[in-house]
Amino acid sequence: MKRRIFDSDHEALRSSVREFLERVVRPRAEEFIEARAFPRELWIEAGKHGFLGLEVPEAYGGAEAGDYRFNAVVGEELSKVSAALASCIGLHSDVVAPYLVHLTTEEQKQRWLPGFCTGELITAIGMTEPGGGSDLAALKTTAVRDGDEWVLNGAKTFITNGYSADLVIVAARTSPEKKAKGITLFGVETGMAGFTRGRKLDKVGQDESDTAELFFDDVRVRHANVIGEVDRGFIHMMEWLPQERLGGALSNLAHAAQILTETISYVKERKAFGQPIGAFQYNKFLLAELVTKIEVAQAFIDEAIMAHVEGELTAVDAAKAKWWSAQVQNEVLDACVQLHGGYGYMNEYRVARAWRDARVTKIWAGSNEIMKELIGRDLGL
Repeated sequence: MKRRIFDSDHEALRSSVREFLERVVRPRAEEFIEARAFPRELWIEAGKHGFLGLEVPEAYGGAEAGDYRFNAVVGEELSKVSAALASCIGLHSDVVAPYLVHLTTEEQKQRWLPGFCTGELITAIGMTEPGGGSDLAALKTTAVRDGDEWVLNGAKTFITNGYSADLVIVAARTSPEKKAKGITLFGVETGMAGFTRGRKLDKVGQDESDTAELFFDDVRVRHANVIGEVDRGFIHMMEWLPQERLGGALSNLAHAAQILTETISYVKERKAFGQPIGAFQYNKFLLAELVTKIEVAQAFIDEAIMAHVEGELTAVDAAKAKWWSAQVQNEVLDACVQLHGGYGYMNEYRVARAWRDARVTKIWAGSNEIMKELIGRDLGL
């Protein structure tokens, strides 16, 4: 089914992203996997193309696109080539960007946003803790005020871009007695005394995305690095989680759709018992089901994208998009592995890596179970 939400400007950006991927990313894909990271020069190149600052005002070096569909185009195209790159750049330009654009002071904008747009300043966000998972309101990292500074103590884990980030937005408890209403966001910068990073985490998939543990041992953070309002950090996070979940949803589906397209080509060529394996009725029916699942899910996500463009996307609809896209993605990719047979279990085949890369999407940005809980509450249950 033809998609109808993009115009010629969006498609022009799509062409630019594809050119960048063919020239900069595909030729070095194995190198990035071996290094378990994307090099700084890749970020700089993405910045030169304007992919990092779509939401940032022109005064600070951004594109000030004012249209989330441009974000969607970048996220979709990155996902078709590298789920890990979509995670890293998406975290920076789609998840962190709103915090830095809408919650920062003029001084903070001038200090952080120009480098954010050029790729000279890579960002991450520190929400998840070793014992917390999806329960953001129960975080244990603390910040105690001491004059014009805050003393930060605690740890974060599973942080995308955590190893390479120059700036991390860290959620910390500043008024314990207020529970969820006593959390504040801080901009923690590389080089601050007491801020250290643990090992790069050894993940099942997305090997090339740098994911790390972060530790804060009496880190003294200036009050000038508070992001947003003191004790309103949880509210700020809830405000921007729908965009994070929508970004994840559109990337999930683009990733699965691309691998399904490649699998359809494969089953037309691969022969068994004297005929292409795609000609067997079971496989034909299976592929018909998978294509339909992708297109039906795409229709919902496109509606969610337009709702967000118009300022109408609800947290519940974002939760639906996130959990359903992750479910469909994993079902489709599992079937694609099966259709490849033994080759589908070999890491040298894209389908095997895609299958591994996708498993995390049912966990991060709030687990699928938490998404269903949010939807259920909305039903009055």
